[in-house]
Amino acid sequence: MKTRILLTGASGNIGREVLKTLVQHKNDFDITVFDKFSKTSHKVLSPYQKDISIIYGDITNPTDTVVATQNQDIVIHLAALIPPTAYDHPELAYKINVEGTKNLIHNLETNAPEAFLIYTSSVAVYGDRLKNHHIRVTDPINPVEGDTYGQSKVEAEHLVKNSQLKWSIFRLSAIMGAGNHKISGIMFLMPLETPLEITTPEDAANALFKATRHLDALQGRIFNLGGGAENRIIYRDFLKQNFKIYGLGAFNFPEGAFASKDYHCGYYADGDELEAILRFRNDNLSNYFEKVKKSVSWFTYSLASIFNPIIKRVLLLKSEPYKKMINRAPAV
Repeated sequence: MKTRILLTGASGNIGREVLKTLVQHKNDFDITVFDKFSKTSHKVLSPYQKDISIIYGDITNPTDTVVATQNQDIVIHLAALIPPTAYDHPELAYKINVEGTKNLIHNLETNAPEAFLIYTSSVAVYGDRLKNHHIRVTDPINPVEGDTYGQSKVEAEHLVKNSQLKWSIFRLSAIMGAGNHKISGIMFLMPLETPLEITTPEDAANALFKATRHLDALQGRIFNLGGGAENRIIYRDFLKQNFKIYGLGAFNFPEGAFASKDYHCGYYADGDELEAILRFRNDNLSNYFEKVKKSVSWFTYSLASIFNPIIKRVLLLKSEPYKKMINRAPAV
């Protein structure tokens, strides 16, 4: 008998990788995906329509996941509003990340009470770890004040842990995929000296897929999911390499353009615990940057090389720390 599995947020960066892997093992799974209809979700999901059941709906609507939750064995819950959109629309982030999770749990408890829920949380729940960057699951939960995204993940975790379902929570490190993250104003919110441990969408998806084969070892536990020692880098160096790859030349922004505190990220000191169970890591920084390089077209690189002073000036004007810095500067 096939394992009945529900995947929410299937059209996101991680979700589409999970879906791809599940379909590769379609003889083992009866796959249902739940997502909000959009041009993007339709484009991502429609090629798989012969192999999966697609249910479109709004997770913030209490009844929209009723059908999707019927008789499921495993649920991988990825549906969430993430930064930068979550920062721009905090109320919507709360509705999707907290109320949506609450709706899903309620319908699972009613329609599939024996289901195992795998929930993806975030490193953001730990808050600012710039001065103490080695992070463990047992560390205090302390999102940065005003970080509605991090707080929404804390509240959603609470709902999962207090549900009647079997569950496991994976707190994801910074997810960085080739072509999935554009250089934008949000980059200025992280201090340049932040220790950064990335995970590629492919490795995160591999962990989630392999989790379906190790439920007993995961039940009732929280794990830090990170790329490990081979995926660690200081944020300043991470940006320098990406700027070169995109044709933007030297990384020469003023220091004051970047925040000095009040963000998240760090190194997962206990991340190897999940790796020991799942053996999900395949990527490292070298092949990550190689993937990014392959994702940048010759046209994009050439255009950026020509106009990089203008592009960087436009980016700089999106920096909130820079705006505050120049507003504080004394008049001459």
